[in-house]
Amino acid sequence: MKKGLTIFVIIFFSLLFIFWETLSFQKEASKQVDYKPIDWFYQQRAFPNNQLNRIAYKEALKQSLRLRLDQSKSLGTWELAGPNNIGGRLTDVELQPSNEDVIFIGAASGGVFKSIDAGETFMPVFDDQLSLSIAPGQPETILVGTGEAHPGGGSLAYDGNGVYKSSNGGTSWSHLGLEDIGSVGRIVVDPQNEDIAYVAAMGYLFENNSDRGVYKTSDGGQSWDQILFLNDSTGAVDIAMHPEHPDTIYAVMWQRVRRLEYYTYGGLGSGIYRTYDGGLNWEELSNNLPSGPNVGRIGIGISESDPNVLYAIYADRVGYFDGLYKSEDGGETWIQTNDGNLSNMYASYGWWFGRLKIDPQDSDIVYAIGFDLYKTQNGGDNWQYISGSVHVDQHEVAVSPQNSDLVYLGNDGGFYKSTNGGDRWNVHKYLRITQFYTTT
Repeated sequence: MKKGLTIFVIIFFSLLFIFWETLSFQKEASKQVDYKPIDWFYQQRAFPNNQLNRIAYKEALKQSLRLRLDQSKSLGTWELAGPNNIGGRLTDVELQPSNEDVIFIGAASGGVFKSIDAGETFMPVFDDQLSLSIAPGQPETILVGTGEAHPGGGSLAYDGNGVYKSSNGGTSWSHLGLEDIGSVGRIVVDPQNEDIAYVAAMGYLFENNSDRGVYKTSDGGQSWDQILFLNDSTGAVDIAMHPEHPDTIYAVMWQRVRRLEYYTYGGLGSGIYRTYDGGLNWEELSNNLPSGPNVGRIGIGISESDPNVLYAIYADRVGYFDGLYKSEDGGETWIQTNDGNLSNMYASYGWWFGRLKIDPQDSDIVYAIGFDLYKTQNGGDNWQYISGSVHVDQHEVAVSPQNSDLVYLGNDGGFYKSTNGGDRWNVHKYLRITQFYTTT
């Protein structure tokens, strides 16, 4: 009798424990669906199928553009009231190689701006296009990729509507298609043939889609071929081209899934791929590089002065810094640089950055771009912190091809300039692309 009672008591408390754990799990699950305001903003527009109506979205953009142009003729004259103390997020800074006084910058939600006086003043050159969310482009033949590849955690990044081209310094633009690739990570153009270009496509932020990967045009953008595709949750976020042999391309793939209630920014699809024949055949580079399901966003750079030298910066799938690596044999083998003091440069959201920049004249000078900014002058043996008083969240560095001391920086606070290799920075106070969240 006692034995039966004991078994009954054990079963009773076991069932009670299971019930309690199930109830706790359900409560926790309900918390996960307690959407943040930004995700709620998306949910409103994705109802009822949790997917944006892309046709309606494009029509809304066209209507907004028409209204803006019509109202500009009837609303009188407006004066800027500020603020002037912060610029707003930049995603790219590019120098014109033949005239470094000409600078193009891409804003996360403000379009493209051009300077002809080395960054003293800027003028908008992309305001009449449908998408003002800009990804890195190429300064020779001006190609602009729309959509922001930085995904955000609680914040929201906007998808674009393809690639644009200007043949007259940004005065006018033509649309080159690729409307369904979501956001653009990087564009590179063949320096020997401007009709050949490669686009890194990350895909839509909140959806899996098969339009991700690397695209190539050989006819100036009249047609595009998808030359690298892994799966519908892995896109291309960065590309580097060999300066002397432009058929040699390095493409960075990034597995990224985001939904309203969760996100995971890494996986087995993340890695570096190389082609020697312009994209016909690809191989994944893996010798002493991080691999497996924990690999997150990666950034890559190739030295212009010594193309055998490459650098790659890694974050894990959560977003923590996971090493900065160097190759001296075109990517065959890699070693981790002495990057111990860079461990805090990604404060658990390295997916927001993922860039590095190599000095065009010296392969030993490299800028590691993250929450803060670091620099090495000896090929990674030592790294020094050079952020100083600049705004946090760095996104791009541009170095003069003729003067290594002349460096430009784009971050979440706007545009900065240094004339001493990053020792001191001056902010551009009148770049008016600040993002407003609400009005009163």
